[in-house]
Amino acid sequence: MPGRKRDKSFSLPTISQVAAEAQVSAATVSRAFSHPELLNRKTVELVRSVAKRLGYVPNHAARALSTGRAGNIALIVPDITNPFFAALMRGGQAAARERGYATFIGDSDETPELEDMLLTKLSAQVEGFIIASSRLRGSRITELTHRRPCVLVNRDIPNLPRLLVDSGPSYSQAVEHLASLGHRSIAYIAGPSFSWSDRQRYGAVTKTAAALGIKIVRVPTSRPSFEAGQACVDELLRTQASAALAFDDVMAQGIMAGLGARGLSVPHDLSIVGCDGILAPTLYPPLTSIETHCAQAGKQAVEILLAALEGGNLPSRRISLATELVVRATTAPPPDGLSASAPGKSRRPGHIRTATTLE
Repeated sequence: MPGRKRDKSFSLPTISQVAAEAQVSAATVSRAFSHPELLNRKTVELVRSVAKRLGYVPNHAARALSTGRAGNIALIVPDITNPFFAALMRGGQAAARERGYATFIGDSDETPELEDMLLTKLSAQVEGFIIASSRLRGSRITELTHRRPCVLVNRDIPNLPRLLVDSGPSYSQAVEHLASLGHRSIAYIAGPSFSWSDRQRYGAVTKTAAALGIKIVRVPTSRPSFEAGQACVDELLRTQASAALAFDDVMAQGIMAGLGARGLSVPHDLSIVGCDGILAPTLYPPLTSIETHCAQAGKQAVEILLAALEGGNLPSRRISLATELVVRATTAPPPDGLSASAPGKSRRPGHIRTATTLE
């Protein structure tokens, strides 16, 4: 029985067809997708418009075979369910997609061993990594960067490119804000003990509190999660602090739920400040929080990595991103009997911005 002829109406358009339709060379079509920065904007727009109309999709597998480049990058985070990392991933993925790269996502579940495995196994499939809030030893991270280019987010290791969300100054301003309301004893609800961000935040809190004569009590937790926030409420209440600075908004939300389950309200019985600014406006009452602009951090980290992949050099620089304290409805003067003479006047709701630096 003779074989059936292939129906040409279902064949995919080729790069040559796109080139002919756009009246450019096949090499120009290739560059419009792989290296658009080498062409003028109108040419890129023309080629991509024709390709979209014809249904042409670049063959990244063929590109990988011919150039050794897969067109993939990976973004490794410690907790994919945390809103900070979810927003960071979305920002990074959008930046990668604009340049024709696919993004692999890895969740290490706050476990250094799993993070190491992800970085090791994915290195065969990607051209580079964005590693956010790494829980690995610094020496191991440096070792892994010899396999593939890496950009770190919220991990400060010398001689490696890193982008740091500098929330320390805003935590200092949060202490000042609470002190101005009359709070003299504040609990710091900690993040992971091996977190760079936690060290920065706690250091800023204790330094500012000492200067203002404020008592700080550190409350450890298992991990930055809603459940950990709920679980720490009994210990938080034992501190007799009139305000709490949470490691992030998710933990602050858990604390608010735990207080509510005990018949206590925010800010009448306890003032709370969170960090990240993603959940904060949606909670009730709206949460006073430190806005970290995490989507922008993901976008910028990917742009640094892709610039290096397409240009050959990865700058070993340290970039600090601005944060800001946004005062909402979860901070107020302490309950009667817990206040003392407070320096200054209480601030009205609004934004307090810190500086951006580039080193």
